[in-house]
Amino acid sequence: MLAQRTLKTLTRAVGVGLHSGQRVELTLRPAQPDTGIVFRRVDLPEPVDIPVSALAVTDTRMASTISSGDAKVHTVEHLMSACAGLGIDNLYVDITAEEVPILDGSASSFVFLLQSAGVVTQQAPRRFIRVLEPVEVREGEGANLKWARLEPYHGYKLSFEIEFRHPAVDSTGQRVEFDLGQGAYARDIARARTFGFTRDVEALRANGLALGGGLDNAIVMDDYKVLNSGGLRYDDEFVKHKILDAMGDLYLVGKPLLAAYSAFRSGHAMNNQLLRQLLDRPQAFEIVTFEDERRAPAGFSAMAPAW
Repeated sequence: MLAQRTLKTLTRAVGVGLHSGQRVELTLRPAQPDTGIVFRRVDLPEPVDIPVSALAVTDTRMASTISSGDAKVHTVEHLMSACAGLGIDNLYVDITAEEVPILDGSASSFVFLLQSAGVVTQQAPRRFIRVLEPVEVREGEGANLKWARLEPYHGYKLSFEIEFRHPAVDSTGQRVEFDLGQGAYARDIARARTFGFTRDVEALRANGLALGGGLDNAIVMDDYKVLNSGGLRYDDEFVKHKILDAMGDLYLVGKPLLAAYSAFRSGHAMNNQLLRQLLDRPQAFEIVTFEDERRAPAGFSAMAPAW
């Protein structure tokens, strides 16, 4: 049986929110089979649980925000991406503020936290959403066109193409494809950092965003070049970060996908629209398990050692 996975023990981190600039403590705790990933606002007078789901996403400006009633958690996508990449099904995320800490701006710190806690299998089958027919969302035309698509695929593959018309970005790879069955998430995707432009910072901060951002947790560019002294971690770090974000956004559906995702200039909003479109079409997917682990796609059956 291809089994669900959770953590062996709890692990903690402290950081600041990228947008809020607030100090936040994060505790990742094991959870029982079929719990899913649940964010828990422990700073409120009465703690509030926010289980991840595509329908729990209430804001997609600059990040993915999930809510339950008045309780919110912003910028969940990097931690969710690490959970997707390592195959974590069940997890409690205790958080002391309304934004996940940005840490180094990538998912690698979350990968380290999850791996250091240890990943264990559980006595319950892992449930997948298998896409049966293509689902697509599109917006704009010509130079403003953007789209995202899910298609049937025995495994999990993502391809993304960017177009920023900025010299520092244009000189790097514009398109990347990552197949969970052939690549290694922690090595190939997780280290790609979020990025931003100095020309946007003033406007973002005037709107209460990017208050915790800086050169230690983002790639920052002026009109011509990357300002970080260490340069880029990958030759195509910008587009790889878009893959990282997409993996986190799509994992908010609550189960791993068996599908090929492709996108052009997509973002958090469009990724969530794509999930909602899928869920609105029951004939476009089915829930499957693998009693015989050998029948599972490459990348999922080999996940047992999280290292």
